[in-house]
Amino acid sequence: MSTQPEMNNATPASEMTPREQQDNTEWLLRQFASDTPGVTHAVLLSRDGLRLLDSEVDRDWADELSAGLSGVASLAAKITGPSNRRSPAKQVVIERGDCLIFVQSAGRSAAFDNRPSDARGQVETILAVIAGTDADAGLVGFEMGRLVGKFAESMLVPVRVGTGPEVR
Repeated sequence: MSTQPEMNNATPASEMTPREQQDNTEWLLRQFASDTPGVTHAVLLSRDGLRLLDSEVDRDWADELSAGLSGVASLAAKITGPSNRRSPAKQVVIERGDCLIFVQSAGRSAAFDNRPSDARGQVETILAVIAGTDADAGLVGFEMGRLVGKFAESMLVPVRVGTGPEVR
């Protein structure tokens, strides 16, 4: 028996309200955190550092993570590579003594109507994942990519745009 919200079975994502899309994305995030070996927490945040959704993370800690990790994503995007061009990092991994922290772009969404957004009403999002030090980093990164792909059904805009170095 699935614990996924009923709306997924009855309503196509394109016909969901922003609230239903947000609920579906939150369910996917929580499912990811509970099903991915080694993962302890997941937070979806806006590019400007506001917590949008989380996998039942302490609210104060989720806010702190969101603020700090949006800065990490921003710094990573400002570093020029060997081609002398700036390009958003596909993923940033921070290894600490107590955990691994993964940061990945999760696309744009208009599902968060009560958050700061651009002129088109869309919010750039970042997926942050906390895992134990013994987690398989390759597996966590792979599953994060799959999760971002699943977000596409819940967000009003595609999660990935372009190919190659243009991917956001």
